[in-house]
Amino acid sequence: MIRTWVKSGSPWIWLNAAAVSANLLIVLGLLSLIAVRGLGHFWPADIYTFEYQKSEKNSITVIGEIVDTEIVSAARALDSGIKIKNAEKEIKRFLVKTGNRDILGSDFRWLTDARINNRSIEDQMMVVERLEWGNLYGRLISVKTDSGVIEEDDNTWGLLHQKMKNILILRDKIKNIEKHDIGDINYKLERLRLRKKSLQLKNSLDTEALNAINNERDQLNISYKKLQANLAKLYKEIRKDSMTVEVMNNKIVNIPLASVVRVVRPNAMGLLSKTGFYFEKLWEFISDEPREANTEGGILPAIFGTVMMVIIMSIFVTPFGVIAAVYLKEYARQGTVTRIIRVAVNNLAGVPSIVYGVFGLGFFVYFLGGNIDQLFFPEALPAPTFGTPGILWSSLTLALLTVPVVIVATEEGLSRIPRSIREGSLALGATKSETLWRTVLPMASPAMMTGLILAVARAAGEVAPLMLVGVVKLAPSLPLDGNAPFLHLERKFMHLGFHIYDLGFQSPNVEAARPLVFATAFLLVVVIVILNLVSISIRNRLRERYRGME
Repeated sequence: MIRTWVKSGSPWIWLNAAAVSANLLIVLGLLSLIAVRGLGHFWPADIYTFEYQKSEKNSITVIGEIVDTEIVSAARALDSGIKIKNAEKEIKRFLVKTGNRDILGSDFRWLTDARINNRSIEDQMMVVERLEWGNLYGRLISVKTDSGVIEEDDNTWGLLHQKMKNILILRDKIKNIEKHDIGDINYKLERLRLRKKSLQLKNSLDTEALNAINNERDQLNISYKKLQANLAKLYKEIRKDSMTVEVMNNKIVNIPLASVVRVVRPNAMGLLSKTGFYFEKLWEFISDEPREANTEGGILPAIFGTVMMVIIMSIFVTPFGVIAAVYLKEYARQGTVTRIIRVAVNNLAGVPSIVYGVFGLGFFVYFLGGNIDQLFFPEALPAPTFGTPGILWSSLTLALLTVPVVIVATEEGLSRIPRSIREGSLALGATKSETLWRTVLPMASPAMMTGLILAVARAAGEVAPLMLVGVVKLAPSLPLDGNAPFLHLERKFMHLGFHIYDLGFQSPNVEAARPLVFATAFLLVVVIVILNLVSISIRNRLRERYRGME
């Protein structure tokens, strides 16, 4: 009975099903862990006030939020300089984010549970998110207005929020002037400089051309001075207000509101307020630019860079992969040379990605980019234009890395098309190229999309080659903007995969960066899934469209 059951193949079916189910559970569990550890970071945590016995004669007040809790052995506690009472074998301790790095020197500290004399939650405790030095925890004392009056009464908190609304409006105006208006003028001035140098190299700089360049430069300088004057007024206005805060150990500090991003009292917030705050922080993470060495703010440039690189890579890899597959399957004589080429293509898929990065740096950046600079951008030399890592060379490197996947998938799709389809088309008077273009390739398009899906899934998560050919920790400007030619393929860019590496291994504040590592990793998975779903949707439509032709 058992032999018959084994010979029927049912055990192997059940084993395969069990293996697939186990893999799905592992993947879902991993994604759930990443999501909880990453997305939970944006929920407003309660702020505690600890009365902590630092030594037998000295106690301090510690203000902060509990980030982690762990049980450590007595031996480890002794190594850390903690004396154990009553022969305790294990002790409980809390990792508390105290913030106030400019005052305390560090953002986090461990507190032993046995030394905490009292722990309380006060509604008046607030979290101040700053542009620099991370969070500040404390109690609001007063607000100094632009008229020099110090407000210190029950309406102080409301006044602070009114001031913060004005500060955010002024900050947006300053950012718009600095990044867009002045940035556009600087870009145009640089283009004028390069135009003048180009004319000099060609010996074509006559008086008329020089006067036109000088007049245009004078107009830009006039506009620049007006923007500078407006900017000075905005900076003077934004620096007027400040607030006084009581922090740990009753220390009073003065905080300029110009350096503040947000002020909240999480202990006094209800569930609805916390939910609104959570989605506000989540949107900031997706739509804002990073700050504080990438440990604060958002990751919009990394999202944009990742998607842009994948799109450019897809534009390059799809036609080249399809053309190579069509030639190998439809035109090349099937023999030893063709088999060797197929083996070489399959072997390319197993080459370590860093090797492609080295090749891209040597061939694309130094050789191809250097020659392009010599031929088309001599006026910019010795500063390189395309002879330096950028998004174009990153996309080409990943296209080279993923082209074997597209070739193999397209060849498989071409092999599944019945020979009778080709013969019928030829019998009706169509040429081979017409048969290929109007019949074979449309029917093989689902297989092409499968290859593209696999290429996108691999390319979006690659980091090693990108570190050599274009990705950076922080890009000052996006590859796409309002200045001609609008898409700047020579610029460096940010990438979600490299952002994870930078946060996890290069961050100066590891504990603060850890939740963002999980959040960015989860977002990278989401971006890859979205890109794949779009490709799968297109593939399914093509499959349904040409199903009747099979």
